[in-house]
Amino acid sequence: MMPGEQATAGVSPPGRPSEPQEDARHAVARLLAALMPALKYRGDPGAVEAGFEEAARRLLPAGEVRLREGDAGRPESGREPVRQADGLLTIAVPNTEGGVPARLEIRLLPGCASDAWDGQLIDMLSHVAALVLEIRRSRQWRCAGGLDLLPRRDGAAPLIGSSAVMQALRDRIERVAVTDFTVLIEGESGVGKELVAQQIHELSRRRHGPFVAVNCAALVETLLEAELFGIEDRTATGVRGRRGKFEHADGGTLFLDEVSDLSVSAQAKLLRAIQDLAVERVGGQGCRRVDVRIVAATNRSLTELAQRGLFRHDLFYRLSGVDLRVPPLRLRREDIPGLAAYFLERHRATRVLALSPAATDALVAYHWPGNVRELQRLIERAVALAETDRIELDDLPPVLRGDYAEILLPSLARGEAMRAWGSRYARLTLERCGHNKRQACRILGISYHTLQAYLRYGTPSENAPAPPEWPDQQEDPAREERLGSHDGEDDEDRPSSEGA
Repeated sequence: MMPGEQATAGVSPPGRPSEPQEDARHAVARLLAALMPALKYRGDPGAVEAGFEEAARRLLPAGEVRLREGDAGRPESGREPVRQADGLLTIAVPNTEGGVPARLEIRLLPGCASDAWDGQLIDMLSHVAALVLEIRRSRQWRCAGGLDLLPRRDGAAPLIGSSAVMQALRDRIERVAVTDFTVLIEGESGVGKELVAQQIHELSRRRHGPFVAVNCAALVETLLEAELFGIEDRTATGVRGRRGKFEHADGGTLFLDEVSDLSVSAQAKLLRAIQDLAVERVGGQGCRRVDVRIVAATNRSLTELAQRGLFRHDLFYRLSGVDLRVPPLRLRREDIPGLAAYFLERHRATRVLALSPAATDALVAYHWPGNVRELQRLIERAVALAETDRIELDDLPPVLRGDYAEILLPSLARGEAMRAWGSRYARLTLERCGHNKRQACRILGISYHTLQAYLRYGTPSENAPAPPEWPDQQEDPAREERLGSHDGEDDEDRPSSEGA
């Protein structure tokens, strides 16, 4: 007798294969192939479990497949599925010695009777489910022990930078992570808001649960409820039931990116779900409770949008309160060399490159409207196009070279000395000080004698004597004391009061 034969009833639906054993082998192969994409999400222990449930649902076909742990609802003995009164099939999942009991719950589509082929497939699915549970438990153990050192999927490593603003941001993240409060992350596009949200998740008690990210700007208005809250089976012709993002994030964190782009009607629907922590699927008859933490992010000020009537005040007050502000890259320029080195190290398998001092200075001086994302793409461009193993100023795009391309490169071509640059800068500073030499000396941090030498350099006249030797950097203290009482201007530079 085939497993599951006693729990079947009715006639097999048309289209069943004539050789069920051979087709079952192909079905399991398709199931394992469908699980492969979920295996790459190493940072999410629940990704494989969710991928298995979705693949199994499509294979049977079934309206819902759930892999659950615990004794409640688990068949006491035997390997055959048990049909409940509400049509739910339950089969025990093989368990390792001392492991937590588990079961596979399957709700077949209405009117679809199961046969011996389904029983065999369900039995195979239960064994695959045992493997999926072991993978999840192993990943949870690695995460809990701090052993999951595999590379991240996107952006930079968590919060690279030693600047004061980044240290303050890390401190705030650690404070809010231990709570379950809703968090609002604000910052310009490309600063790494999702990385901050992931860091909050990984430091919280929900780190073993899923982290589900939703791009609110990409949600289609007509499909928003189905995407967020799910849809019941056969709500429309050809529609299969599925869970929404809220249910996928059950036990974990739901990240709502660019929440400011939601329409007013979508904001009202989201508000109800956040308030009640319960969702109702499209076409459903009741609410489903969910245990999720909401982390929202926006690149626009929600305060200004609420004042202009573009964002609901009640949703704004529900999301705000525990706020984090991610600084733009131009406000933490000292972190740019470290970020650039990190991105270069990520591509070390492709090419081993280093930044020249001039290229590093250009990166630090740039204003970075695209923030960290723009820096990442620029490093990728340099890795692809640099002609040597050293990224020079010429390897950077023209928009980033800016003043360096207009000033430094021509000076390098002319072979100008440091004295010429110092003389040019001293004249510009003196002009900005209204030709007050004492003030110019104070700004430049040099003595009056050194300033005079800078001003004389490169401007000889026919009747003027040759410029003196370049002054030594160590000045005479007695001379400095004498110059301290000087007003900083030559007598000939001081305007005459006569005839004024």
